[in-house]
Amino acid sequence: MKTLLQFFTWWNSATWGTRFFTWRKGEFVGNDEFGNAYYRERGGNRRWVIYNGLAEASMIPPGWHGWMHHRTDTPPTETDYTARAWQVPHHGNRTGTHEAYRPKGSILTAESRPKVSGDYQAWTPEG
Repeated sequence: MKTLLQFFTWWNSATWGTRFFTWRKGEFVGNDEFGNAYYRERGGNRRWVIYNGLAEASMIPPGWHGWMHHRTDTPPTETDYTARAWQVPHHGNRTGTHEAYRPKGSILTAESRPKVSGDYQAWTPEG
């Protein structure tokens, strides 16, 4: 089943086309703490990642993000990279879960919306 998923879907790790391109032209650079594998094109300028599991771009750590977007030519495996204090660790996308962000006044929060002040008059059709 996993073979069939890799043939038809891109969000379940890498497709067969990506695997073939990686085998033919890719040079392995390193892995991150999530198990994602990073590659660069031999003799070229392309860089890509093969995700460990579902393809979620927010799972790329800050050091690898800078390398992937050509902000630095040195990958974190070749340098002593330490994250800065303002760089937070990865948290998965919580949209659609009970941990999703719900601002004050949202219909999904437990609290009720405050009453509207007297400066608002609802429109009613005249007829």
